Amino acid sequence: MTEDNEVQSADMSIVIVCSTVDPASQNIKEHLLKLRDWVEVSVKEGIFDDLSAVYRSGNFHIVEVTEHHIYQDGIDRKIKEAGLPCELIIFASKHKSADGRRLLTAHFTGNPGSADFGGYPGELSKAAPFALCCLLRNMAELSEGIGFDVSMESTHHGPSDLDVPSVYAEIGSSEVEWVDRGAGEVVARSILSVRQGSCPVALGFGGGHYAARQSGIVLGSDVSFGHNFPNYQLQFVDGDMFRKAVERSGADLVYCDRKAMSSDEKIRINELADECGLEVLRESDIKEMDGVCWDVFRIFWHKVRDEGLSGRVKVPAGMKDKLSENACDIFEFDVSNVVTVVVDNELLKLVRSVDIGGVKRLLNMSNVVYSERDDATISNHFYTFWNRDAENFLTFIVDECIKILKGRYDTEYVFEENVLYISDERFSPELARKWGVPSGPMFGKLAKGQSVMIEGNTIRPEMVHERTQKSLVLRNAIF
Repeated sequence: MTEDNEVQSADMSIVIVCSTVDPASQNIKEHLLKLRDWVEVSVKEGIFDDLSAVYRSGNFHIVEVTEHHIYQDGIDRKIKEAGLPCELIIFASKHKSADGRRLLTAHFTGNPGSADFGGYPGELSKAAPFALCCLLRNMAELSEGIGFDVSMESTHHGPSDLDVPSVYAEIGSSEVEWVDRGAGEVVARSILSVRQGSCPVALGFGGGHYAARQSGIVLGSDVSFGHNFPNYQLQFVDGDMFRKAVERSGADLVYCDRKAMSSDEKIRINELADECGLEVLRESDIKEMDGVCWDVFRIFWHKVRDEGLSGRVKVPAGMKDKLSENACDIFEFDVSNVVTVVVDNELLKLVRSVDIGGVKRLLNMSNVVYSERDDATISNHFYTFWNRDAENFLTFIVDECIKILKGRYDTEYVFEENVLYISDERFSPELARKWGVPSGPMFGKLAKGQSVMIEGNTIRPEMVHERTQKSLVLRNAIF
């Protein structure tokens, strides 16, 4: 009868709220009861006005009510008054949409504007970002083959007066889907798979109600979302609402669906984030953070910005491994612990002219953090926490850059002088003209090493090439 009936003391106490007037909720409840052994328990009378039944199984309780979920403001206080342990509330519900889309969703509740469907105007429930992440990922994994999409929704409807973290888990979007047995089982299993944990939490802004980009981030990165405000709700996001969303979400950072927002709105949200001391990250930044705890990533983020650099912070796999191995040592690090390596910018430019992807390949083999500009070029500032690694990286990057240059130029590095001498044979238009070669296609042939004929005379490439040499003082530094 059960597949997961063991009591896991390390897990949080979860209350699942189901409604007798919601067919999707009843569908989910029926599968919950099949998947574990439950016992019906009694609670003190007079606490709930609309209580139907209460069931217990391990760290889970089901509280079944006779009214719609959206009107359950204050149910967290009733649950605690009834003596039920409760660290997380999951509302098992239907999702209704005119498009009839077969959809499994999860979202938080609250009303940035008016309260047309439960809750209170201008109020937000306390979000449960890690539970949202668990639900969406479980739904995505378990729903393969049953014809349902999975998506996070933006914050909407009631209840909003909840101080225990909560999240909605829904089946959508019509009467047909609400009673779909496969969907009911998937949502039930997803709820029972929710576990305690933590992750970086973003506030979301922009895009549509179904938050496509935000959903992709939750499903494809280490970051989850707290409250999310689509374009149609941005008009309600002032300073007070922004600060409330930060507090009710436990937000660490901000994400904007930049392509879906106007320039004015992006600027305004950035200003609000700055007032609250939160960074606004792009999707590429968030994905780069995978495998790196937010507190550490933030240190390098600030270091890059403090030095006036722009672009994306990049953390190669080698650096992620190094950070993981030394997680305990860097627990209390801050920006002052960062060691900066500056590599001569002219050297990097010269290497890019020979092998445009060469520097990036070298960096993917290293254990330093770096910044990639918007034009995909690399800054000449690199970062680590360890002086020995900084010294080893500087030696490595200079040696490997010289190897790349030797594939194109005659190159000599004089260590004592810290000077790189570069010699090259180049086509000289001036010499070619002296031999009577007209500008045009013949110039191209000679530059490529091909001979040409001028009035019966053979003009060979070596006759119109000259040797050039330049010296490059490598201005490298560690500080």
